[in-house]
Amino acid sequence: MVSKKMETEPRAKNKADFFKTSMSNRSKYAIAWISIIAVVIIAAVVVVIPAWLIQPFAPQTYKDIRISFLLRSWSPLLTMVAVLACVLLATYVWINSKRWFARILLFVPLALVLLFTWFARQNHFEWMFKPLAERSFARASEADFVSDNDMVLAVTINGDAAAYPVRQMAYHHVVQDVVGGSPITATY
Repeated sequence: MVSKKMETEPRAKNKADFFKTSMSNRSKYAIAWISIIAVVIIAAVVVVIPAWLIQPFAPQTYKDIRISFLLRSWSPLLTMVAVLACVLLATYVWINSKRWFARILLFVPLALVLLFTWFARQNHFEWMFKPLAERSFARASEADFVSDNDMVLAVTINGDAAAYPVRQMAYHHVVQDVVGGSPITATY
């Protein structure tokens, strides 16, 4: 014999119905907000870590460079996925929001994810390692800023030689010059 109370309670016929009845709208709303924040953090990490690991004048290990370039190569795709996820989650929050300020607040994470998506498509390594705008060269006998123990990048073409101090190349990483009548680009 079944009690009347049991007959009046709704029963979940399948798993989807079970989740619909077991989670309140408030819980779903909170999970959506937490997910939006998580998406923003993931987008930030994917973009910021490569810039943090590859800093001028900071020691860089092989592992740091591998991680940096791996994240750098995947960041455009990952940030686009983050934008899509953030828009879908924000749409859910917008529809289920009862307060106007919660809707306005949605623009902050959306703007951040869009900023990280734009930044993922920039070559921030060029921003950090700019070539010299106005370079000048000196003969070896006149170069008082280079000691005998300093490492240099040396190039000889058609009997003409040039040397670029590694200490100065470490920041700029690129120098354009003409050696032996041939234009060259030296990088470090």
